[in-house]
Amino acid sequence: MEKAGLEVALKKYVEPLPEELLEKFKELPNLKIAFEGLTPGRQRGYIIHFSQPKQSKTRTNRIEKCQPKIMKGEGMNDHYRSMRKSP
Repeated sequence: MEKAGLEVALKKYVEPLPEELLEKFKELPNLKIAFEGLTPGRQRGYIIHFSQPKQSKTRTNRIEKCQPKIMKGEGMNDHYRSMRKSP
């Protein structure tokens, strides 16, 4: 299909936002703006990270811990990229 110049339509699966994240967005509108400014891959990484714990308290703690990175526009693993040394 690609050789013929046709594009393949990809199905978009949107990860559901955890309730704790939605509550944090209501509490801090700037966090929502910063989160929406992230690339879709970075957003998905955070959503998966926030959704993994079974306890609400743990999900809330993860959101609060990642809040400064989201506000800076960084992804979950961006600090690893800055740690790598260029040859």
